[in-house]
Amino acid sequence: MFPASHAHLNEHAGRSHDVKLSMQPATPGAGSPREHFVDWLRVFATGMVLLFHCARFFDAEGWHVKNPDRSTALGVFVRFAVQWMMPLFFILSAISIRHALARRSNGRYLLERLRRLGVPFVFGTLVLIPPQVYIERVTRGRFDGSFLAFLPHYFEGWYGFGGNFAWMGLHLWYLEMLLILSFLTLPLFRWLGRPAVSERIKKGATALARPGFIYGLALPIATMEMLVNLQPDGMGRRDFGGWSVLTYWVFFLLGYVIGSDGQFRATAERQRHGALIVGVTAAAAGYLLLGSGYSDRAWPMALLRAINAWSWLLVLLGFASKHLGFDRAWLRRANEAVLPFYVLHQTVIVVIAFLLMGWRGTVLLKYTVLVGASLTVILAIYTCLIRRWGLMRFLFGMSPARPPP
Repeated sequence: MFPASHAHLNEHAGRSHDVKLSMQPATPGAGSPREHFVDWLRVFATGMVLLFHCARFFDAEGWHVKNPDRSTALGVFVRFAVQWMMPLFFILSAISIRHALARRSNGRYLLERLRRLGVPFVFGTLVLIPPQVYIERVTRGRFDGSFLAFLPHYFEGWYGFGGNFAWMGLHLWYLEMLLILSFLTLPLFRWLGRPAVSERIKKGATALARPGFIYGLALPIATMEMLVNLQPDGMGRRDFGGWSVLTYWVFFLLGYVIGSDGQFRATAERQRHGALIVGVTAAAAGYLLLGSGYSDRAWPMALLRAINAWSWLLVLLGFASKHLGFDRAWLRRANEAVLPFYVLHQTVIVVIAFLLMGWRGTVLLKYTVLVGASLTVILAIYTCLIRRWGLMRFLFGMSPARPPP
């Protein structure tokens, strides 16, 4: 349907206050309600990232390591998931930031962003990313030697520009971009939090509550896509998760606005079935147009991409808000593990996929083994090495462990 580029330059597209969900506008302050459907969606999105990157081993586009046999079905899955997966992360992050700002000063908020995003980004870029670059270079015949022999070469040149140093952190680009957005949007978010502006947002939420009006929020996405398509090799590049960097800004701002008034989520609940129909229709239309040779950079495709992505985001937000507004003990534990899971997952997947390259199993069997083995290894590392050690928690962006009551 649409390009599946994910998260990498040139070569690929690569806390807890336990209260019930309220669909009423949250009052800024220490008592802002925790919306558990956001936690459910965050865990769901993290699981999707695992399935997505395991599928990248088998699709037709370039990635760090590729299986000798490719899969059309997994390629379709990749093309479908790339439309809404990373936009969902940015929307959920913005909703969480809105609640964080209600309880924190500017200084405390920025320091927390540096600790939770900057520290794991730097640590991951220096420690977890080199094995991925090494495997990519070895499988493409650009290096012949051991990993230890490669390590000094990791710092030679910029990845994506002929060198090896992954300045964007490969899959950790999300942490880097979210950190930058957190700093740049702070003045805007503080302004949006003013009572007079909040009242305007509330009026806008009331207008969008009319049947079908919430689909109009796809227009800012489409407008940005049309603008960045004018520079497909510049700001229009889709190397980061299948969307332009500037388009992620739009998703991020939409997420903050959505989190500012409960009427947006209530409207998403009411529109969830209609959004599902629109999303399926838009996805099918995208496949048909691209299959007929239509350019994915033309303005009709930009509009279709926006409608498709926004519709599926409404589906996820609507169904989750309607049915997942409750808390569970295991959900709190899973939500705490989301960030270290994300930081770890692709390195583990790439290493295991590299070991599976020579195995002559079917694509379905190898994909199943890759998913199962990757999940097992990630959870084992998290449980045994990260969750229990204060230094490792810090390096992976986690808060210090709380003493038992």
